[in-house]
Amino acid sequence: MARRTATLTDPVLAAARDAAQAEVMAAARKFELAATWAARHPAPVTDPVVTDTGVVEMYGDQPVTLAGEGAPGMSEFAVAEFAAAIGVSTRAGRDLIGAALECRHRLPRTWARVMAGEVPVWKVRRLTEQTHRLPLPGAAYVDRHLAPVLEQCSFAQIERAVETACAQTEDEKAELDRLDTAATEYVQIRLADAHLNHGRVPVDGLLDYPVALALEQALQAGSHHLLAEHPDLSLDQRRALALGHLAAGGSESAGVAEVVIYTHHTPAEGHGIVDVEKLGHTTLEQLTDWCRHLATRVTIRPVLDLDTDLTTNAYTPTATQREQAVLTNPTCVFAHCARSARGCDLDHIEPFDAGGLTTSWNLAPLCRLHHRMKTHGHWTYRRLTRTRFEWTSPSGDVYDVDRTLTRRRTR
Repeated sequence: MARRTATLTDPVLAAARDAAQAEVMAAARKFELAATWAARHPAPVTDPVVTDTGVVEMYGDQPVTLAGEGAPGMSEFAVAEFAAAIGVSTRAGRDLIGAALECRHRLPRTWARVMAGEVPVWKVRRLTEQTHRLPLPGAAYVDRHLAPVLEQCSFAQIERAVETACAQTEDEKAELDRLDTAATEYVQIRLADAHLNHGRVPVDGLLDYPVALALEQALQAGSHHLLAEHPDLSLDQRRALALGHLAAGGSESAGVAEVVIYTHHTPAEGHGIVDVEKLGHTTLEQLTDWCRHLATRVTIRPVLDLDTDLTTNAYTPTATQREQAVLTNPTCVFAHCARSARGCDLDHIEPFDAGGLTTSWNLAPLCRLHHRMKTHGHWTYRRLTRTRFEWTSPSGDVYDVDRTLTRRRTR
């Protein structure tokens, strides 16, 4: 980090410089507190439960390892509580604590410079993303060579230093390469972004070469066959359409795309705006076009009255209650959680065993982790409105959660 060599005479520049340094120190302080919180909440010892069918299940708090070899584990529930306190998702809090543990326990020289405000946390986190997979000698090598100059290093230089550490022994390098290969392959279809692109969904990924080659050949062949039918489309458009055809009928195992429509009007009207789940509003013409091009099963459902309080005497909610709960709160209702309610448990806010009824008002979607925290981790919550909840942490902090907005209530 460049050091100031002269006194700034302009008061605005001087104030900006001081604010920038204060920001660096504040980030370092939060980094330190993340590691301190982890130290105060070590990994719990939890025995697994074996069900009657022989399935091993884990309940309650679980130990999690967030950094590399030699760094301590910690309580999974404590990760979520820290994340809520600093206003981020559990996943983001997990990443921050993991980086702090990696730096404090495996990169001590770097840690000292961060605490002194000489290296910004954001630069260090780019380093810890690379070093967590290294054995202890490799992490020590990187720390020894990069700590004195880290603020001047580019991301490419950081990666090269880690590669050099990987190559210290062939066995370690081979194992790391194997782990890297398994860890970096992915395909991501960002359905949640469809409403930002007029129904177009970003797709990206990283594939093994033979798989990528097979996909490329299939798209080349598919786009060529579509040329006669769609001469007005560009090559890129035909490749995109070919990918859709491949997904719709490329193999016996390929599923049929399902579009769920919640609409106030009947299909016989043949016009108007419809609401497509996870996409938002679109026209019937656009929807018809999608269904014409792909093997799509269309389900048209009337809009549920989300204010109706549905009731059943059973513990398990009805299908209509689940649908109503998902439409009312499309994500997990825990603080800062954005997991889709479709994959969540449907929780009895007041436990069924304690007299809580299976009613719409007493049901809310919780992802599995936050459901376990509510059941076993001393978190409590109550419903204020259909979409607003008040959570209280084991430490007594109170959070108002309303759809995607979370506010920590000051005492």
